[in-house]
Amino acid sequence: MTTKSLKKILVANRGEIACRVMRTAKQMGLTTVAVYSDADKHAQHVKLADEAYHIGPAPSKDSYLVADKIIDVAKQAGVDCIHPGYGFLSENCDFALACEKNDIAFIGPPASSIEAMGSKTRAKEIMHQANVPLVPGYYGDNQDTEFLQAEAEKIGYPVLIKAAFGGGGKGMRVVEHAKDFISALEGAKREAKAGFGNDLVLLERYVTKPRHVEVQVFADSHGNCVYLGDRDCSLQRRHQKVIEEAPAPGLSDALRKEMGEAAVRCAQAINYRGAGTVEFLLCGDEFFFMEMNTRLQVEHPVTEMVTGVDLVNWQINIAAGEALPLNQADIQLQGHSFEARIYAEDPSNDFIPCSGHIDALFTPNESEFVRIDTGIAAGDEISPFYDPMIAKLIVHDDNREAALGRLSKALEQFHLSGFSCNVNFLHNLANHPTFQAGAPDTHFIEDQGERLVAKNEQQSVIATVVAAYASAHQLKGESSSPWQQLTGFMLNSDAKITIPFVDLNVHAVKTAEGFEISLDGVDYTTSGKVENGLANLVVNGEKIVGHINQTDSHITVMYKAQQTVLELIDKHYISEHESDALPLAAPLNGTVVKHLVEVGSTVTKGDAVIIIEAMKMEYTLNAPHDGVLTSYCFAEGELVSHGDMLAIVEEPEA
Repeated sequence: MTTKSLKKILVANRGEIACRVMRTAKQMGLTTVAVYSDADKHAQHVKLADEAYHIGPAPSKDSYLVADKIIDVAKQAGVDCIHPGYGFLSENCDFALACEKNDIAFIGPPASSIEAMGSKTRAKEIMHQANVPLVPGYYGDNQDTEFLQAEAEKIGYPVLIKAAFGGGGKGMRVVEHAKDFISALEGAKREAKAGFGNDLVLLERYVTKPRHVEVQVFADSHGNCVYLGDRDCSLQRRHQKVIEEAPAPGLSDALRKEMGEAAVRCAQAINYRGAGTVEFLLCGDEFFFMEMNTRLQVEHPVTEMVTGVDLVNWQINIAAGEALPLNQADIQLQGHSFEARIYAEDPSNDFIPCSGHIDALFTPNESEFVRIDTGIAAGDEISPFYDPMIAKLIVHDDNREAALGRLSKALEQFHLSGFSCNVNFLHNLANHPTFQAGAPDTHFIEDQGERLVAKNEQQSVIATVVAAYASAHQLKGESSSPWQQLTGFMLNSDAKITIPFVDLNVHAVKTAEGFEISLDGVDYTTSGKVENGLANLVVNGEKIVGHINQTDSHITVMYKAQQTVLELIDKHYISEHESDALPLAAPLNGTVVKHLVEVGSTVTKGDAVIIIEAMKMEYTLNAPHDGVLTSYCFAEGELVSHGDMLAIVEEPEA
């Protein structure tokens, strides 16, 4: 491959990764081109790009996943290279070939390498030939249900069903018992088909209590290949990574070298080029090959922080035909780094994804120790059509303990309002003694149950007092004259202000320095200021710093990584959540995937009735009580909104 100067890059992606790639491309002097769907017309990646082109409706299958549209834009814009980011077309060998046929440099590996690793079954065969340990399983093409069920029996339960062409937890099911195998298989295949266009699955023995450790590799077209350390990605929920770190803690130098060299052999076996990640299950000092991701990983920043390497810069230069700038001996790891994935989701409600308007956004200051990769800003809409990850918070310091402390502090400074997010959950993780002691296994979050989503009650009380102060300040007005205040007054008596919070009895009385606030019979002396969203108060002698945002219906206080939302009463008040308790009401915006029960059938409380899909995940809704399913309110394939009733189950007549 000859070296050529790349000048104009199209980023075939959206959100934070599109913005991240463009930042490096601009630093390198390339002209940047964005593509966008209907939902992303005003997105940050569109604003950041030098040029932007519309590619279709909001659903990714009609826009970001349509290779022909991307190629057409590339030719129209006159680009000489395409960076696919991650997800979407990043591991699509046909797309890589299409780039090659149109003389456009694909910033990724050759199509043959993608194809080799794209099928997890073929990948296992290649790794077997390379003498890399494999987990026992079935990796063939026979997808007959009865055959797969028999293979599962041979492997022994629990069994992991896994999309052969997927990743990110999509198309994956853990089956504990044989009776659940067929329904789990059907669900995994549906999700795989929807997410990756191919429903081929493989089966593996489900390894209990493993760690997830992966190795970053990089190869050029001149025969050179190196590994840039490892990452521990064991903190997962629903098979999706939550917090990642580099380097992986607790590995001996010998084991780290052995895993790195095995990862290089994997890349060399498929004539790899560019950035890739080899994922292993680590069980004690034994490791087993899981898969190779033939793209840049979401968690690549932690590797950048400990190596000082800009991996996107390397990707672009390698795609231009240049040789790797460093050999293995040159690569040294410095310090420790963590990445926390910030999602629009409600951890207290089984991590259900959220969508909506970002009313306010406050983030920690970026520095050599703190980095934020995001594609959002205050005022943006979080669409239900895409993955709910909205930002990545990355920190670095001299050692693991110091870096973890920085992560905790930075999370306390990351605040947004408008919908639920997982910042408090991440903060609880960062401060959990088990995680602080070292990387736990991949089941840690699941095993902890509700403890990791619990809120600090004292912080909630303080947040309520802060909200009451802001509300009282607004109701009382700036002027000391009673004729210019919004509340009534009585001669020779302090005016008591009733704070209009739903389901709370809160009062405030103006004092010389602030307000005396009564909450649940407890008095709080407050003073200070709330300006431009920043609350800087003293409550009972303690300094309180947080952020606050008020709309017509809510006040949101963001304090120490915890979001407290207080609903405001008005004369037209009707609960927005009155249907939340109904099991057959849509828990979020989405699409009806499958009716599981025929109309007219008798159902028992808890029976699965309907499946909806949103933000790339499936959700099964169950019968709220015994009865007869009398109707479905939406057909399969129809879009539904949060709160829509999806089906009717009538109780049997007495």
